[in-house]
Amino acid sequence: MPSVIFGVWPLAGITSGTVEPDTARQTIRAAIQSGIDTFDTAYSYGFDGQAEQYLGEILAEYRSDPQSPPLRVIGKVGQRWSADRKRYTDASPNQLTADAEESLRRLRLEKFDCLLLHAIDPKVDLKRSADAIEALRRRGLADSIGISNANREELQQFSSYVNCAAIQCPLNLLQRHSLDSIVPAAAGLGSAVYVYWTLMKGLLAGQISRDHQFDVGDSRPGYEIFQGEKRRRAHDVIDRLWRIAQQHDTTVAKLSIGWAVSQPGVTAALVGAKSPAQICETASATPLSQDLLNHLAGMNL
Repeated sequence: MPSVIFGVWPLAGITSGTVEPDTARQTIRAAIQSGIDTFDTAYSYGFDGQAEQYLGEILAEYRSDPQSPPLRVIGKVGQRWSADRKRYTDASPNQLTADAEESLRRLRLEKFDCLLLHAIDPKVDLKRSADAIEALRRRGLADSIGISNANREELQQFSSYVNCAAIQCPLNLLQRHSLDSIVPAAAGLGSAVYVYWTLMKGLLAGQISRDHQFDVGDSRPGYEIFQGEKRRRAHDVIDRLWRIAQQHDTTVAKLSIGWAVSQPGVTAALVGAKSPAQICETASATPLSQDLLNHLAGMNL
């Protein structure tokens, strides 16, 4: 498994500005050309599944070439969009099945390499949702299954019903709580850990200035980390990361991803991008040297 998995959520153009279809396709191609061979997607990535449709087109292109590398897809089901474009969770067995089948059609695939329950539905007993995901695996629609957006207790409960191959959880230099809970729990269960928000929605890419004004429709200002004192403190950290990156001839984005994938128990980082340039920069991120990790630890970021 590579250090970086391309998460195609930004290509849906919902929360961080629109993305032109041609740019989305070029970004996926650039990811593959940069050595990325695993993609993370979900039924809800796009009001009409746009991100999965773009990914499906490019995957089909590469499958037609016998010289192309094998490409893997991690999918998620359990979240949908309402008629007024609000996301909600529906992890009922029938809906999970229908959404998995629709995702595969969009992706032009026969099966997922790994299929995750996107979120726990409080209206549905977790065992019913877990059994439904397992039934999809038994049908041959997924090689393995797992869960996303679960806490330690929920992960352990899910794993008591099915073999949980993987979990997705948040982790970055500004938000480290998963290291004390989900990551060690997953290690005890033998589950892979894929971490998201590694760049904190672009903040830890080092490209968002203190006075940056987000476009209309960009949802990032709604997150606490982009507001008031928390944003000021985040930029203080990023200023220090810039200095470290310059000293080590790297970028803040690579430093941030490298830190995440260097943590014991972390399998890979899910990294999004909206352009070929963005994914080309982050695709080559690798675990950091112990000296660099010690440097970061000594700064009490």
